Formats: sequence, C-alpha cells, structure tokens
Amino acid sequence: MKFLISLFSNPAVLLGIVAFIGLIAQRKNMTEVLTGSFKTIIGFLIFGVGATTMTTTLQNFNVLFQKGFHITGVVASPEAATALAQSKYGLVVSCTLILGFAMNLVFARITPMKNIFFTGGHSLFFACVLALIIKSHGFSNTIAILLGGTILGFCSAALPQLCQPFMREITGNDTTAIGHFNMIGYALSGYIGKGFAKHKDKSTEKINFPKWLSFFRDFLMGMAVIMLVLFYVSALKAGRNVTQELAGSTHWLVFPAIQAFTFTAGMSILMTGVRMFLAEITAAFVSISEKFIPNSRPALDVPTVFPFAPTAVILGFLCAYSAGLLGVVVMAVLKFPVIIIPAAHIAFFSGGTAGIFGNSTGGWRGAVAGSFVVGLLLAFLPAVLYPLYANMGISGSTFPNIDYNVVGMLLNKFLSLFS
Repeated sequence: MKFLISLFSNPAVLLGIVAFIGLIAQRKNMTEVLTGSFKTIIGFLIFGVGATTMTTTLQNFNVLFQKGFHITGVVASPEAATALAQSKYGLVVSCTLILGFAMNLVFARITPMKNIFFTGGHSLFFACVLALIIKSHGFSNTIAILLGGTILGFCSAALPQLCQPFMREITGNDTTAIGHFNMIGYALSGYIGKGFAKHKDKSTEKINFPKWLSFFRDFLMGMAVIMLVLFYVSALKAGRNVTQELAGSTHWLVFPAIQAFTFTAGMSILMTGVRMFLAEITAAFVSISEKFIPNSRPALDVPTVFPFAPTAVILGFLCAYSAGLLGVVVMAVLKFPVIIIPAAHIAFFSGGTAGIFGNSTGGWRGAVAGSFVVGLLLAFLPAVLYPLYANMGISGSTFPNIDYNVVGMLLNKFLSLFS
C-alpha cells in the first residue's frame, strides 16, 4: 500500500512510467526507451526544483508581508491543511487518491473526456477535501473512499475539458491539457477575456514599454525587478528583527535581494524543466493514446503554459494577489467569522495562469480582469467550507483552490440531504 501511495503521489515517477510504456509501444530500442523515460523524470524533477525554490521564497514573503502589515487570519495554503487531514484520516485519503487515479483512466476510456491527470500533489489535496467533507457527514470509510474516489476520477477527467478550448488558443494544438484544480477559474478567466475580444490583438506579450522600462521585455528581468520591490517593501515594513530571524546569518537588508533573485532563478529552472519533460512525454504519449485510451491527452501542471505568455504570468500574479488583499479588507470590514489571507505562491501560480487564459481571448485587458476575478474567488470561496474543516480539527490553514471549493460546496449541500 505504501508503495502504491508513494507511486501515485509522485508525478515524476508516474510520468516516467507512462513515457516508458509509450516508447515500448512504439517499438523503440531499449536505449531510446531509457533515454526518453529518464529525460521525462529528470525534466520533471528539474521543474520540481524550480517550483520548490519559488514556493519557499514566496512563503518567506508571506511571513514578512503578514507581520509587516499586521494581517492575521487563516493562510490559504493547502500544504498544512493536507498534513493535518492525513494525520487524522490517512487511510481514507490514501485510498481515495489511488481509486481516483484508477477512475480517471476509466472515465477517460469510456467518455469523451480524454484527459489523464498527472499533477499528483493536486490530486492529493482534492482527496483530502473529499475525505473531510464525506466523513463530516458521518459516512463509513468504505463509502467515503468509493464516493470520494469516483468524484476525484470524474473531476480529473472532466474539469480539464472546460479549459481545452482556451488551451488550443494558447498552445496552438490539442496535445496537452491543464491539470491543476483551479480549472473552473481558468475557464472563467478565458470567458471574461472574451468580453474584451476586440482588444485580443493587444496581448501582454506585445506591450510597448517606455524606454526606461524596456527591461520588462526580458521576462526574467521583469520578474526580478518586481520581486525585489515586493520583498524590500515587505522586509522594511516588517522591520529588522523579523527579517533577520528569517535571514539567519545573512544580513537582513541583503536577504530580500537574495530571495528575489532566488525566486527568479527558480522560475528559470522551472521553465527549463518544463521544456525538457514536455517534449518527451508528448512524444511518448502518442502510443498510449492510440493503443489504450484513444485520443487521450496528459493533463499537466500550469507552468507548462508559462512559456506561451510569460508577461501575462507577472500581470496575473499581481492582479490576483491584489484581489486577495482587497478580500482581506472586505472580510475585516464586514466582520467575517474567519479572514482568509492570500498565499503568495498560490496567487502566483493560479493568478499567473488565469492571466494567460484571459490574455488568450482578450489581450492584456482580459488578463487583468480574469486574474483579478480569480484572485477574489481564491479569497472568498475558502471561507465557506473553513468552519466544516475547523470542526474536524483542521484549523489554521485551508484549501484555497476554486475547484476544491466549488465541488466541495456542492457535495456538502448534497450530502446534507442524507446525513
């Protein structure tokens, strides 16, 4: 059981196995099979190193920002909530995860929804959400696993389908899908962008920056400058003592610069890994599609679309994070029972992707509007289900993603009819 759990929650190994099967099916010689499989795993691990680096620096930013501006509440980051859920309902969560992947293959085989979901971390988070909601209504472990696994498998196949019209617009082909459980939000951003369809040609990637801002034409330069500003504003506001505690042996005024450049380096590493593993898995997946699940496509993590509109990523992040901070103000003024604090790494990956989707249909205006709306949803939707999680001992953190919360609210409402 531990072997299967480790396998299905490790997307690098899982994608390597898929590449291996696909290359064997193409009757490649063993050298080509091993080369393609290993490059897939290595590329995804490079991608993971970049993502981890970025997430770590953004978590440091969260601490500086929250302490500097005296924001208190529940941080909308799923990692801590998942750890708590696994400690209390580990068997249900693990079995739901495994059954969910199996049911994803079944739905992809028998329905027109030909998406096979490979972002194992997100599947694990969703399995936690489903397990918590079903168990909160008093159902047995068996029912929780069967129902949760079926819902997870269905959503893994169905929700990427919402984004596929926009994926074709973004990538120019139909070979890959998005596998990241904010897909309702990304599709919504694409539709919001259509409201600015007459400005579609004014893409974020065609913005004519003034001469003194010409460095923004280089994606990494623009990213570095923005992160430098954000880190120094937060560090100066937080003060020397708080910043030095995070910085360790590094001087507190040097620490923000190192963090900003480390984040940018992580982005460079991430995009290198994306290009490497995406080329291999796409080629290997042809045989999987042809022989086992006709016309299927891999649903992959969101950074796979970052190279198509990198400026939209920056713009989407800033708009989504701004929307989340606005949400904090609104929740405080209206005296919400809980205030959801936006996590910078969630706003970056989800808001940045929403920016790409909005940009694909409405240019930079679509990117701004779409990512801002997604930022608001990331802020307000978790507040609905948080009391349920808190009653089950999962407090201090929550699951921010839009799909978790939309599906979770519908499931909670449905199960309340029987409990």
